[in-house]
Amino acid sequence: MTRWTPDPTFYPSPRDAAGAPAEQLAYVAAFDRSARQPDAIAVVDTDPASDRYGSVVGWTDLPHTGDELHHFGWNACSSALCPTAPHPHVERRYLIVPGLRSSRIYVLDTKDDPRSPVLVKEIPAEELASKAGYSRPHTIHCGPDGIYVSALGGGSTDGPGGIAVLDHTTFEVRGQWENDRGDQYLAYDFWWHLTRDVLVSSEWGTPSMIEDGLVPELLLGRKYGHRLHFWDLAKRTLVQTVDLGDQYQMALELRPAHDPRKEYGFLGVVTSVEDLSASVWVWQRAGGEFTVTKVIDVPAEPADATELPPALQPFGAVPPLITDIDLSVDDRFLYVSCWGTGELKQFDVSDPLHPVETGSIRLGGVVGRVAHPSFPDERLAGGPQMVEVSRDGRRVYVTNSLYGSWDDQFYPDGVGAWMAKIDVDIENGGMTLDPRFFPHGDEFRGRRVHQTRLQGGDASSDSYCFP
Repeated sequence: MTRWTPDPTFYPSPRDAAGAPAEQLAYVAAFDRSARQPDAIAVVDTDPASDRYGSVVGWTDLPHTGDELHHFGWNACSSALCPTAPHPHVERRYLIVPGLRSSRIYVLDTKDDPRSPVLVKEIPAEELASKAGYSRPHTIHCGPDGIYVSALGGGSTDGPGGIAVLDHTTFEVRGQWENDRGDQYLAYDFWWHLTRDVLVSSEWGTPSMIEDGLVPELLLGRKYGHRLHFWDLAKRTLVQTVDLGDQYQMALELRPAHDPRKEYGFLGVVTSVEDLSASVWVWQRAGGEFTVTKVIDVPAEPADATELPPALQPFGAVPPLITDIDLSVDDRFLYVSCWGTGELKQFDVSDPLHPVETGSIRLGGVVGRVAHPSFPDERLAGGPQMVEVSRDGRRVYVTNSLYGSWDDQFYPDGVGAWMAKIDVDIENGGMTLDPRFFPHGDEFRGRRVHQTRLQGGDASSDSYCFP
């Protein structure tokens, strides 16, 4: 008799995941803004006992140029244990890596040698367009019944954006996820409450609105995304849309509670056109309807116009630009990256409607250019951007590039490439930079770095169906 043993990195509950072994490796998207070199997946040693700790120990070049790797994810995760659509025979083995600019999707196998991922499949842009009607794949989530891929653009048009689904096993494009999208047109992130059959999606802009940089006329005209959409996950239909108000531009990252008994989550909003502040919001459901409430405001910081890039000189201030958020697996700490000011904030969100700031670290920043303690004389560009939290909540990893053309607007003298690790006091809150961990510069071979995924899973990879 054949007995299936689930992948040991799959966990039925958040508590089980938080007790998992520490990651030994981190996978990092590295892209060449000039498109002269191929983009790559860099592999970084995260084992403090290793003599290569904090160094790039593996590298996989992709076969083309001009992909602009951005977000990527695992083919399978703890959601495979969910009873509604169990797939316990799949493994967390493959990295699904989209090119945001090229619309290609790559499948890399990490099993035989985790330090040297091997390309095993390429899904061309034409296949994504013809089978799902989408382009510019952005975010990957491993669902219980397939691999979900958000996309910013239509297959042959600028929009609407939406979600495509890939097969768990063959990685074939199954098709478009939505049955009825209502008036949803802009797309960006998506997540779900699996036990409640709810999917949540957010909005950025179509390819023409973002690919050549932030368009001031669109921003001031309040044309970027400012709505949250709530869907019936099983029926794939739009149920409710909540408008935050069009002054809140670019409603981006979504982080639902990991506890499957909870039906709330956090949303990061890049900026308000009224005062350049950034904000974090909470969605929750009461009486059958979802409401969205602003719970964190981060104000812009005044600055001398001579220190600002041309895009910001008329305002005399640096906007925080909340470009990523991440929630620890125990749902206690929310991390908020303020890429413009170069700050990573930590909030205790045990009471999600009343966050309490418990820590702050600065690196880089449009004006500050704060150095890392291991290289105190090196003024850094960029700032904490993509944030990834270990399953046990004790380690946070940040990288510094937002998006190629947007990097160039806010850091016109160059953004460089760096990655930092932060140690967390999980009992009391608070953060400390690890002076031993700072891969940067030439280690990334002239590429910029964006998203990080941790070997065995991380706080933004998995969904759980058991409390």
